[in-house]
This record gives sequence, C-alpha cells and structure tokens, in this order.
Amino acid sequence: MDQIQVEIAALKSQIQVLQQERAALTINNIIDENDSPLAIVEAYRSQARENPQLSAELKGIDDAVAALELQLQQKQGQLARWEIESKQLTQQQQLEEAKKVAQVHAQRINQLAAELATEIRLLKACADQLSPIYWQVYYKPFITGFKTISVPYVRSDGEVWTIVNRIV
Repeated sequence: MDQIQVEIAALKSQIQVLQQERAALTINNIIDENDSPLAIVEAYRSQARENPQLSAELKGIDDAVAALELQLQQKQGQLARWEIESKQLTQQQQLEEAKKVAQVHAQRINQLAAELATEIRLLKACADQLSPIYWQVYYKPFITGFKTISVPYVRSDGEVWTIVNRIV
C-alpha cells in the first residue's frame, strides 16, 4: 500500500513538472482577447508552422502527461481495490477473533452444563432415596420435575452454532 502511494505521489509530481514545462514553452501572447475565433485558430496554426520543433515538443509533453495520467488512474484504482480487500481482510480477522472468544464462552457453557447435569443427577439420586419416606411423612413428593430438567449445550456443525437444551 505504501509503495502504491509513493508511486502515485511520484506520478502526480511528474505530471505537475510536465505541465509547468509546457506552460513555460507555450507563448500565450500571440492572441489578443478581442481576436475572433478564426483569428485565434490562425494564430496557433501560424505559430505551429513557424516553430515545428516547439509544436512537436508540446505534443510530446501532452502525450507524456496523458500517459502518466492513465498510469495515475490505474494506480489509484489499484489502491482503492487494495483498500477494499484490506478492509475485508480486517473484517475477516475481526470475525475470527470474535469466533475465538465465542468458542471460549461456548466451552465454558458446556463445561458448566456438564457440572450442572452431574449435580442434577446427584440430587435426583437423593430424591429417589428420600421420596418413599417423604411420601409416608408428608403425603407428597419431595422433588418433582426431573423428567423435564434440561441444561443448555452449545454445538456446531462447523459454520452454524446452535444452543440446545439437553434433558438431564
């Protein structure tokens, strides 16, 4: 990117030098502002006939400026494309970083879900052990709802992540 910017600056500088050189070579005092359009055309043609070397040099400068301006446009287009690609790369990098952070959180959720599932199973074992006695004393269950207890779990098919509830 820096190289392209340096090349663009060099092209602009060279174009400016050529335009200044052309302005110095051009003789603008051959016409009067009151001259007719036909008189102006004739004055320039006469100047070109009288000094063909100067005309050729001016033509060469004009051609060089046109070629450099074309190169400048190409370099500016290259720079614009590079900036767009760079921005996309930056977005891709941001996406990858965000995915890494999300993966850490997903792993932690799955770890906590596994611990919670273990605790729920241990609680169910206690409830299964206490329920018969609890029914005898209080005429109701000790704990209910074990068939619908679920814990969140994060899974991925590689592209899409899904949070599902696993029944414990």
